[in-house]
Amino acid sequence: MASSHLKFALTYDVQQLQQELNHSLNKKWPLHFNNFDFEGDWRSISLRSASGRTEDIFAHSGDITYVDTPLMAELDYIKSIVDSWKCKKESVRLLALSPGSFIKPHKDMGCSYQDGSFRIHIPIMTNKAVKFTVDGIELFLEEGSCWYMDFGKTHHIENNGDCNRVHLIMDCLRNEWTDDFFGQNGYQFEADPIEKAQAEVTRKLVIEELERMDNDVARALIAKMKSGQV
Repeated sequence: MASSHLKFALTYDVQQLQQELNHSLNKKWPLHFNNFDFEGDWRSISLRSASGRTEDIFAHSGDITYVDTPLMAELDYIKSIVDSWKCKKESVRLLALSPGSFIKPHKDMGCSYQDGSFRIHIPIMTNKAVKFTVDGIELFLEEGSCWYMDFGKTHHIENNGDCNRVHLIMDCLRNEWTDDFFGQNGYQFEADPIEKAQAEVTRKLVIEELERMDNDVARALIAKMKSGQV
């Protein structure tokens, strides 16, 4: 089964991240567009968007061209992080969840690595009272850490603390570089439908050959294969 979440062996400079966050606070941060999925105050600003405007916070995977906003050029350290991921980027945003706010349980389609697109979270500001739950697993994302979560699975977030929770979020497209990097960090890949079908054909052929052998060893191995032990 593919991983529902993955913490990468990466640590980013929290001081630089927070300095660039502070620089961004004098800009307009629109409320999140999906007001059915949260209670409280959840805002965002774009570093990369479909229109190239910072106020354009829509993030939709698909046949859309994304370009950097003017804000990206003002945030040298964050831009270096984005550029270090050797894959195509779609939207790149800063998202802030205010104290006492929560994001309701929901799923985001098109955000599962095995489907070809994925979302990276880098916490810039957080607190111990933030609860981030993905697929029933409660996670704590430290400032400066780097995570992938499968948002095709049910997830929800609560900020029960006394400061904003702000993440840098990158929507990216899978390629060979990301496959290697995910694998190096322990991602459990799920075979695609073609590979699964080929594996099943091979399994049946092996069982047929073992049945022709008709001995105790072959019968024991057949039993294990049919029960899924091998």
